[in-house]
Amino acid sequence: MGRCPDCGEWGSVIEQLPPVGEGRPASLPRIPKPLADVDPAGAPVRATAVGELDRVLGGGLVAGSVTLLAGEPGIGKSTLLLQALAELARGGARTLLVSAEESVEQVRRRADRLGVPPPGLLIVAETSLPIVLAMAETLAPDVVAIDSIQTVHDPDGPGAPGSVTQVRDGAQRLVRYAKESGVATVLVGHVTKDGAIAGPRVLEHIVDTVLSFEGDRDHGVRTLRALKHRFGPTDELGVFEMSNDGLHGVPDASSLLLTERRGDASGSIVAAAIDGARPLLVEVQALVTRTNAPLPRRAAQALDGGRLSLLIAVLQERAGVGLGGFDVYANVAGGVRVAEPGLDLAIAMAVAGAHSDRRLPADTVVVGEVGLGGELRQVPQIARRLAEAARLGFRRAVVPPSTPEVPGIRLHRVADVGRALLLLEVPDDGLGARSGQE
Repeated sequence: MGRCPDCGEWGSVIEQLPPVGEGRPASLPRIPKPLADVDPAGAPVRATAVGELDRVLGGGLVAGSVTLLAGEPGIGKSTLLLQALAELARGGARTLLVSAEESVEQVRRRADRLGVPPPGLLIVAETSLPIVLAMAETLAPDVVAIDSIQTVHDPDGPGAPGSVTQVRDGAQRLVRYAKESGVATVLVGHVTKDGAIAGPRVLEHIVDTVLSFEGDRDHGVRTLRALKHRFGPTDELGVFEMSNDGLHGVPDASSLLLTERRGDASGSIVAAAIDGARPLLVEVQALVTRTNAPLPRRAAQALDGGRLSLLIAVLQERAGVGLGGFDVYANVAGGVRVAEPGLDLAIAMAVAGAHSDRRLPADTVVVGEVGLGGELRQVPQIARRLAEAARLGFRRAVVPPSTPEVPGIRLHRVADVGRALLLLEVPDDGLGARSGQE
């Protein structure tokens, strides 16, 4: 039949053979047992020796697991994967890298830049999935990596390489191989323009772990998050810095992000954020400029643009800050994207400070969620945020009223955003606020 009678599509009818053998199986492949008798340790974990990657994975790669590493093109997925496989090979693991996008010579040049490739790291440039599976079964490696799942395909299967059918079927066959052989498998995936993982949604459901590798290609900082992890929590954040010789873990990310901060600039506020279980101090910057356009611009980078518009509305209605004739730009310096309510007060104070040319003292950190009524609300793990600020030398903090005491830091408890703006000071140069902006 050339045409489907239901949807009218031509050439879409695919033959499906009926299953061989009907009825009850002759024997059960697995016998149920009491849950109390199951070993809670599960499959062994193999550390990659890449500290920030192991932090997010909860110790390393689990035998028989399937991990999906997703990110934008050029963000450093292949570099991170190559570094992890090289460290595993140096530790005695037998690793196989299937390069379906680059030639082996290209990968070798990258490996030379990162360091001498170990002899235990095997590589092949292949796009045929049946051949890849046959190689893996013959070589019996400890870890297999496919770069990428969108380019590996079955020549005898329906659809073109990278199509929904090919990606779904290929991922299912690789998952089946990993579970049956006990080989830890890593799949590299691309993301769409909207930031979602390319391919069918079933791709994220069938794998055990989904890692998101993010960052701004114009900056050197990269972040790694676990969006899904069947073998551990998803509240860890890995931070890397890209350099000419590869990715380097950043155990003290707050110090790196605040290295080039100007403490005397208006519109600059240090916020105590938290990403998963990791406290992170970031610099929130704002710029307010007068405009004659009927609709002023509200532009946010590394922030939620909708949240910025909401906070501008709160500033206008609850704190009397007139921003109707001004363009507002807000940014998190350093290229790290942070989207959590704990940055609300810092964004509001940065915008108001840029508008009136006022600032906070350089040793002050800000944390708190702003409600639609202008009130300040408590945020999770505020003690850990403030402890991180005290460790970096901050001595004062603007916080919601219910914040408990934290050693080493003086708290300014404020009930609403209007009272928080009273803490902004005129710069020491004596110029004061700009004319017509108060």
